[in-house]
Amino acid sequence: MLFIKFFIFGLGILIGILFLYLVIIIFFPVLKVKKQPIENATIPEDDLQIPPKCRSDIYFESKETTINGRLYLPEVISGPVPCVIMSNGFGGTQGMILEQYAVRYAKAGMAVLTYDFRYFGSSEGEPRQLFSIVDQLDDLRAAIAFARSHVEIHPNKIALWGTSGAGGYGLVIAAEDKNIKCIVGQCPALDSKEDGKLALEREGIGFFLRLFMHAQRDKGRARFGLSPHKVPIVGRPGTRAVIAAPGAYEGYSRLVSKSFINEVCARVILTTHGHNPFDYAHKVECPVLLQICEQDNLISEKSYLKTAEVLGDKAEVIKYPVEHFEIYEGENFEKAVKDQISFFKRCFN
Repeated sequence: MLFIKFFIFGLGILIGILFLYLVIIIFFPVLKVKKQPIENATIPEDDLQIPPKCRSDIYFESKETTINGRLYLPEVISGPVPCVIMSNGFGGTQGMILEQYAVRYAKAGMAVLTYDFRYFGSSEGEPRQLFSIVDQLDDLRAAIAFARSHVEIHPNKIALWGTSGAGGYGLVIAAEDKNIKCIVGQCPALDSKEDGKLALEREGIGFFLRLFMHAQRDKGRARFGLSPHKVPIVGRPGTRAVIAAPGAYEGYSRLVSKSFINEVCARVILTTHGHNPFDYAHKVECPVLLQICEQDNLISEKSYLKTAEVLGDKAEVIKYPVEHFEIYEGENFEKAVKDQISFFKRCFN
């Protein structure tokens, strides 16, 4: 009996300490995060650029949320054309890098649909900068439905293009939608387990324990209807950010405009998204192009090797001797986009 009393007493103290910890974490400003705006961004603001003639603004609904996008059409259309639907990576918006690809696809005779995920960029959704794979996949499904309803787009010639954090979204969708014609994953995140191991080796357990506290604060504040607690999407090594790998901050800086918001709701660290692309690969029936950066320090090599093995002869793997962010620029971009257009033409013909 004495043991049980001591156990109950100890358990009560533990619960009290945990409760006090959560109260302090949630309600008091004890966790401060240094903002890391990307001040040396090199991409011009959208409103300072002359949009290409092939581009028009569009919008569609995704679970009662308005998603803003852009539709690029070939100059000459004699009938319904194939369409590439493009999804940007973690925290990315359609104004970052997608247009350079879209213009090239349109010149090659394809329609292109880009869009901002809800909570980001020009799309609706509150709180702002909330990352949710479940919601992003719903937005992609809505983009596909919009494309198929468009009179100038062939409903059975839809390709899904994703890069980095969204590079595996096509596998998830194609596993359920057998009418997807083909998929491109550029430097793709395909297996969160393998990529997580790589991040743990790179950053160490202490880095993630500190981020975990910030995530608890954000999650707790959300339950009480309070303002979100945010952390930088990307930061320099050793700083508090979701991505703090060497070269990542500089990589983002070369791809975003000054309007890019380098923040995300910290609860992303706690969220169990439940949609690991690798787990869906065995259900995919269409061709898949995996474009791999051989010097990538964000995406595990095991991730694409396992996925390609499961896909078997449906997978085409092309490797580039570059780092994660180098595939978006200059000569590396030219090689990658040329390979993509060649792949699309083979699939659509």
